Amino acid sequence: MNKNWVLTEELLNDLLAWLDPDRDVAGQKYENVRRGLIKIFISNGCCDVEDLADETINRVAKKVSEIKDTYDGDPSRYFYGVAKNIVHEEHRRRVRPPVPTETWKTEDVDPEYECLESCLNELTPENRELVLEYYQDEKKAKIDHRRKLAEKLGIAANALRIRAFRIRNSLEVCVRMCLVKVTSEMN
Repeated sequence: MNKNWVLTEELLNDLLAWLDPDRDVAGQKYENVRRGLIKIFISNGCCDVEDLADETINRVAKKVSEIKDTYDGDPSRYFYGVAKNIVHEEHRRRVRPPVPTETWKTEDVDPEYECLESCLNELTPENRELVLEYYQDEKKAKIDHRRKLAEKLGIAANALRIRAFRIRNSLEVCVRMCLVKVTSEMN
């Protein structure tokens, strides 16, 4: 993100005019778009969601003069398309600890399993149960089980998928960190 770039009054006026000719309605649409962007970034597990929303608005504001005459449709959809690209950038930018490539010398217990158990124990009981249930079964049984789990929790299937993804993502980071620690202790 270019933190030095500042949204000028002229660009903001162009952006608001593109959203709606009525300044008050445009201001309300701007706020709705910003709230929607924040929700998008939260649901995708991003940090600094307000900064990302502002970055999205800034990128769109830079392009408004080029697209306003030819863009057809609801302008908020353009914002959400830019936000989708920023989410992809954020996911690529995340630093993942390296997975140790050494072979393990212990014969009793697999270090990966130990790390997974340890990380599962760090989760709340609800999250531990959810992630363990979510990854049960295969094929049709898996689909049916996930549908029932979503119903049991009173949430949509997509919301369940997002929750499970976030929990799994945090588990993956925890396990990788644990494996790095175990590797450094072995050396």
